[in-house]
This record gives sequence, C-alpha cells and structure tokens, in this order.
Amino acid sequence: MSHVPSDLPDPLLLATAVEAVQKAGAIQMAHFGGPMRIDKKGTIDLVTEVDVAVERMFRALIAERFPDHLVLGEELQQDDLRTRTAPGYCWVFDPIDGTTNFAHGLPIFCASLGLELDGEAIVAAVYDPTRRELFTAERGQGARLNGERIAVSGADAVIESLLVTGFPYTVQQPEIGEELVALFGHFLGRSRAVRRLGSAALDLCYVAAGRLDGFYEATLKPWDSCGGALIVEEAGGRVSDWRGIPFQSRMPQVLATNGRIHDEMLAMLGEFYSRRGGLTD
Repeated sequence: MSHVPSDLPDPLLLATAVEAVQKAGAIQMAHFGGPMRIDKKGTIDLVTEVDVAVERMFRALIAERFPDHLVLGEELQQDDLRTRTAPGYCWVFDPIDGTTNFAHGLPIFCASLGLELDGEAIVAAVYDPTRRELFTAERGQGARLNGERIAVSGADAVIESLLVTGFPYTVQQPEIGEELVALFGHFLGRSRAVRRLGSAALDLCYVAAGRLDGFYEATLKPWDSCGGALIVEEAGGRVSDWRGIPFQSRMPQVLATNGRIHDEMLAMLGEFYSRRGGLTD
C-alpha cells in the first residue's frame, strides 16, 4: 500500500481531523433531541441512524482526500482492524461517543478521531458540539482546547483526586457487573469521588484538561480511546493498561491519569485483583 507523498504538509492531517469532527458535530446537533431511528446491537448497546450517517460522511471525506488511508470506524468497521494495527495511515473514528446519552437527549457526547501511522497515534481531535469544545493534539506538539494549550492536573494522591470510569455493555452479565461495581466501590472509598459520564473520549479529554485526575475502564474499543489517549499524553499525562504497559489503542483495559497518581492507581488495581485471583485481559 502506498503512503501519502512525503511532502504532504502535516497541518493538512490535523485540519482534516478538525473538519471531520466538527462536521460530525453539526450532524449530531441537527438531530439531537428530535425523532430518530434507534436500533440495538445488543440488549443495551444502541446505534442511531445519526451514528451511521456521520460515519458515512467521514468515510467519504477520507476516501476523497486520502484514498490510500485505512478507516476503522465503530459502525462500519473492518473486523480485522479491531484487534490489530495496520501499516501506514489508519483513521480511527467514533461517530458518536456517548450514543446512549445522545439517544436519550442527554448532552454528554462527542465525535472522537485519532490518526495512526504504523500503529502509533499522531493526530487526535475530539469535538463536543453541545459545549463547542474542540480538543486536539499532534504527537510531540502538545494538546489544546479550542486552540489554547491544556495540561493535566497537579493532584498527587488518589484521595485528593476526582476519578471517572465507564461500564461495558456486558455489565448486565452478573459476574462482570458485580466485579466492576465492586471495583467502583474500591476506588470510591479511596478517592475524593468517582464519576461515570458515559463517554470515554470525553473522560480522557477531561483528564487532559485537568478537570479530572484519573480514568479507568475495562473494555474499550480502539475508537473509544485512540484520540483521547494521545490528547492525555500530549497534555503531560500517562496512559497504560492496568498492568502499566504503555498504551496501544487495541488494549481493552485503559488507565489514564495526570501521571502523578498513576502508580498509586496501578497499585490499587493490583490490590483489588489480587483478592480475585489476579488480573485477566
């Protein structure tokens, strides 16, 4: 597969990412709060006609502008790219992160995008259209909110930290739900508070912006975490799996913090799972 010519200016990649998520936000807001078709991918896993329309818009944009690039999207994904990275450029896109919120009229959702080159994220854009907040990052260039540099918080202990998490759609399975609720309680009793907002991409961006100090989630997909993780790293934070292995977008378990509380949260995860026979993937 041929790459984009080496003389392609880097700003075009970020500009495309920004254009894509802002177009996604316009489509989202045109339908938000109104009638829409809602289907089920699982018992509680929803997909709306807006998710599909946004992803089709995005795929058409990339096909026109970068025909040699791959696209991994939540609704029209290539199954092989869900679990492996690919050589060259791959755009990892979630047309609506927070679909359940969106479908219920709750204004906590976004479009999330990360661009990988040979498996490493190099550009990210996350747009929350209800707050008109655009989070962006380029590898080695820092992270920004509406063009202004952002940085992670200065909290240096979990007891002084506001944490956030999410639950997978398999949470209704008793053994999974009981474990994750117990883990929620484990952190709740050791932190200032724990929130659950319903959008992993926004959770990550809020860690990057210093609004939250740490995020953990057990079962994420690449489109949930690819863009937000780069934004956290470029804001000065740290992202890993639950064992401390540096982040890769195909990791299901993600821990993202301001860096200062990362080792403490890893220790707390280890403590919790040591009582349960060890941590599994």
